Amino acid sequence: MLHCKDGSYYVGVATDVADRVKEHNAGQGCAFTKKRRPVKLVYTEQHANHASARGREAQLKGRRREKKEWLIRGLPSTRPSVRQAHRPE
Repeated sequence: MLHCKDGSYYVGVATDVADRVKEHNAGQGCAFTKKRRPVKLVYTEQHANHASARGREAQLKGRRREKKEWLIRGLPSTRPSVRQAHRPE
């Protein structure tokens, strides 16, 4: 998952993540990131195969911003209870 200059998030699939981030920042990525450079890698997952990765990509793209941010911070992807809430120090 990439964090874009405008504050938005981009979710995609890549076999070489570092190389793909470089491509996005060079303007060779998709149209979405081309207009929102620079981008910064904020979250990755590994999957056994391309189909699994594409399925997870679709799932993450459908999530609200709040849930993406919980995932980036390492929190559960469901709404945290008051006891689980992340409080910045």
